[in-house]
Amino acid sequence: MQVIDWDLAVATGVRLVRPGPQVSREEARHAVQELRRLSREAEVHVQEFARINGAAAPVEATVVDRPGWIRANVDGFRVVLEPLTEKVNERRSQIPAIVGAVGSRVTGVEVGAVLAFLAARVLGQYELFLPPDPSGQAPTGRLTLVAPNIVHTERELGVVPRDFRLWVCLHEETHRVQFTGVPWLREYVRGQMTEFLLASDLDLGTMLERLRAASDAVADAIKGGEGNLIDAIQTPEQKEILSRLTAVMTLVEGHGDYVMDAVGPSVVPSVAEIRAKFQHRREGGSRLDRTIRRLLGVDLKMKQYAEGSTFVRQVVNEIGIDGFNRVWHSPETLPTHTEIADPTLWLTRVGTPKELPSPNGHS
Repeated sequence: MQVIDWDLAVATGVRLVRPGPQVSREEARHAVQELRRLSREAEVHVQEFARINGAAAPVEATVVDRPGWIRANVDGFRVVLEPLTEKVNERRSQIPAIVGAVGSRVTGVEVGAVLAFLAARVLGQYELFLPPDPSGQAPTGRLTLVAPNIVHTERELGVVPRDFRLWVCLHEETHRVQFTGVPWLREYVRGQMTEFLLASDLDLGTMLERLRAASDAVADAIKGGEGNLIDAIQTPEQKEILSRLTAVMTLVEGHGDYVMDAVGPSVVPSVAEIRAKFQHRREGGSRLDRTIRRLLGVDLKMKQYAEGSTFVRQVVNEIGIDGFNRVWHSPETLPTHTEIADPTLWLTRVGTPKELPSPNGHS
């Protein structure tokens, strides 16, 4: 039994997503070529600055349109949700067939609508969870850039296109370096996500209770409150797991933001202008846009960028980039939520560079 009707999710997302900006065939071709080239250029800058050794050999970014991003993310979702699908199938006798059939189609439409909303906003991402390559030759992750969104945003902000495109590539390339250069990080994140999914309550009564909570969250968000769907549908155990997962994602997102701005001045002349305009854009949007962002937890992601970047900046200022890189030594050296808010706690717990070997085995 499917938890989500994936084909319907793709069809819904592709149908609902807004078209990209109007560009000529030549402009589109140039944007795609430049993004691919800049993704390779960004790799050199990130490696030199971040000093995380062992990253996989760079591969040219995959450049997609909005429907392409939707299809790619559905592939990734199917991989991530596989443990939950297996759990549901083990309990299929407890769930009436009609409930399962209708439920998978309802969630398919819902997922498609969410993807349509996000597909018009995401500039790029490092896709961690792609279906395994049968040949075993393809890398485990993929750097993806959404060309229409990058072009739309640079026009909206009125910034230098080449500078903005490289700036975006620097952030996403940092994620590629993180997840391929730190051997345990990808499986740690996947393990936490699997643990989160398997902590779900799947009996019918609990599912109905979660739906009521989700409805209350929607009503609260529409009224301008802080309600969001992620909080509404969690079990107590899931909240504890999500705290760990959010902490590590705050770190990797903040590190990406820190690197893109720190590298920026030497290779992106207008980086200060781009950051100021982009930050203002992040905080804006219509009331409906802000409500949906709140419901989906997108505002939480924006907060992660800021908190994570502040943590990285303070630690690097205190003990340098090599000292900061102790954070990648093991899951035990990752900062907690509390330590991200107060970096001195992490510095005290983890120690100075001479007390702890680096993730590459050097002191």
